[in-house]
Amino acid sequence: MQGRELIVSRAARFFRDGDLVNLGIGMPTQVANYLPDGVEIQLQSENGFIGIGPTVQEGLMKNERFVNAGGVPFVPVPGSSAFDVAMSFNVIRCGRLAATVLGGLQVSAQGDLANWATPGRAFGMGGAMDLCNGARKVIVAMELVAKDGSPKVVSRCTLPLTAVKCVNHIVTDRCVIDVTEEGLVLSEIRKGHTVEEIQAAVEPVLLVLSLIHISEPTRQAEIS
Repeated sequence: MQGRELIVSRAARFFRDGDLVNLGIGMPTQVANYLPDGVEIQLQSENGFIGIGPTVQEGLMKNERFVNAGGVPFVPVPGSSAFDVAMSFNVIRCGRLAATVLGGLQVSAQGDLANWATPGRAFGMGGAMDLCNGARKVIVAMELVAKDGSPKVVSRCTLPLTAVKCVNHIVTDRCVIDVTEEGLVLSEIRKGHTVEEIQAAVEPVLLVLSLIHISEPTRQAEIS
């Protein structure tokens, strides 16, 4: 596994049996392909689905009615249901979501999230603001640094905020960082990287308490 596959496969390991989870647009939707075996997890999409399965692989027939919030076709699991957007946001806002996985442009030392606009370009906040406030756990899946090498884990966000003090975990291509009341904790690191390297790539000072190496789980079997 490399890059984004490493990120989404690790993000999936935060889920527990019985969780109802929302996957954000973009990279987070790929988390559906890495759900842990033997664990009952229901995936929700803000456009009105519960019971989202893996994305449709090349060569399989697509059903245009079964698409996630990013417009990507998926395979519904047995017992899945569809409903209108108003009901979907009721599910999000009433606290029924155990977790959400969202992309990120910046995450601050306080757990603030900016993920919808950059200078000169606005992507549209969509349901992210509701998800950050409605889900019991917010997991941000993103590369540790931007394409130009600038930090994405920052002391204070300079991009427009999505929500404040909402992030619990930051899963990157090099490490996992937990947001705690004491500060940002470097909890996991990938082999081949060092604490010093990670610290140099972020702005806040990271706490290192009990560091472990990230294993690389196998991909969920593709539907044939």
